[in-house]
Amino acid sequence: MEIDARIDELLTNLKPITLDEMKEIRLMNRTDTKFVTNKENLARLLELAQGKYYAQFHNGSKIANYMTTYWDTDAHKFYLEHHNGRAPRQKVRVRTYMDSDDTFLEIKTKNNHGRTKKKRVQVPGQQITGENGNEEFLQERVHLSLADIHPTVRNQFHRITLVNYGKTERLTIDYDVQFHNMETGKDANVGPLVIIELKRDGNVFSPVLDILRQLRIKPCGFSKYCIGSVMTNKGLKHNRFNMRMIMLGKLAGQKLQAI
Repeated sequence: MEIDARIDELLTNLKPITLDEMKEIRLMNRTDTKFVTNKENLARLLELAQGKYYAQFHNGSKIANYMTTYWDTDAHKFYLEHHNGRAPRQKVRVRTYMDSDDTFLEIKTKNNHGRTKKKRVQVPGQQITGENGNEEFLQERVHLSLADIHPTVRNQFHRITLVNYGKTERLTIDYDVQFHNMETGKDANVGPLVIIELKRDGNVFSPVLDILRQLRIKPCGFSKYCIGSVMTNKGLKHNRFNMRMIMLGKLAGQKLQAI
């Protein structure tokens, strides 16, 4: 069976959980861990998750569609903070939940302890302006104005969200990730790569960690902004990402490069 059809079939067999039910899950002492694999392993993961996980269900589907535009300075301040391993570091993005058409201006801050906090405000669309307090929102959190930043990289992807039966963790699974660089005009995609993020309440037992170990899927950082930037803008400093790109290419079974 074709792999996308197999993934859809396995999702159908998972019990649904609604967005309203998801709101009841409050991970107060949350830890986040990322993993990268491919669609073949995703299908195996979904097989092993049967009877242990719910799949988020919204607007008639268990697969959600996202669009995100990252904003940066002319000097690519936020990209370089990540590339150089600086902490704390920040990213500015505008994310649209395409199934509901809700859009948010978001600031992500990663502190010295590896914890990520997100602040956001709803906006009318991807092209943000200084209206409705957006300027003040940026000034207060990143000490920059809209005049200081511009759109750089846009991505689109599908997302599956799983919740364990104990409701102590969420698992987001992103795939079919595509990039468009708004500075260079270049496009790229990550082929069959799948980015998994485990968000759990402290160090409680996690069924999926056993599954990931069984499938030999190891923790691996993956920034959509940085990977998309490296793939579509060869003018950026990228030496610290070179080994990561080689490893990701092996997982994908192809060299990752702009189209």
